Amino acid sequence: MGMLTGKTALVTGGSRGIGRATALRLGAEGALVAVHYGGDEGAAKETVARIEEGGGQAFSVRARFGEDGAVDRLFEGVTAGLAGRGLDILVNNAGIASSKPIAQVTQEEFERVLAVNVATPFFVIQRALPLLNDGGRIVNMGSTASRFAVSTQIAYTISKAALESMAPSLANELGRRGITVNTVAPGAVRTDMTAGYASIPEVVAGIEAITALGRLGEPEDIADVVAFLAGPQGRWVTGQTVDVSGGTYLGPIAFA
Repeated sequence: MGMLTGKTALVTGGSRGIGRATALRLGAEGALVAVHYGGDEGAAKETVARIEEGGGQAFSVRARFGEDGAVDRLFEGVTAGLAGRGLDILVNNAGIASSKPIAQVTQEEFERVLAVNVATPFFVIQRALPLLNDGGRIVNMGSTASRFAVSTQIAYTISKAALESMAPSLANELGRRGITVNTVAPGAVRTDMTAGYASIPEVVAGIEAITALGRLGEPEDIADVVAFLAGPQGRWVTGQTVDVSGGTYLGPIAFA
């Protein structure tokens, strides 16, 4: 039996990348996992199937974030899938990228990035609170983009910094219920979202050169930390941002 046996979890953006790795990890630990997806039903079904093949339980829920009524549709599906059970773990992983300098970011793009990366997690948490059991866990997926400057992703950086700022206030508000709220901040991770630059050897070499552990991250590197925060061993950590980047951009690297 895993450390999350008997628990329930919702992972937004759980059909691919870090979200899929997180859903698989929570499922392997015994949680019933609601795998949210926006459009790729096949990928969501594959995630569910992989959890079930490992002896776990899962179901998929479709809601395209950024559209009117998406949060309502999400919780209609989650509530139905939980069949009367409360929610123990909420992982706000879904998000979109923006890779432009300020001069090229349109108002429409900026508003969409904020809507999906900030407003949606905020209202997902708001809607989840009546369903969330005392002693529950909320984990938001931030980014090291909020720690150092990358001018070509300024809208994304702003959105992740805003998301990160939620945790301390929510942790304070929800702490008396035993609910923890934390942010996990990955660095560069090999996913389909990063395939564009992760397939260019020169770019990868540049990232590895400023990373203490000398490599790009894998989705499982992030999922393991989420699972720690979601599990019993993470009970005394709240209101924090946990950098999970292998030590990216800590300073000059000295070679012996």
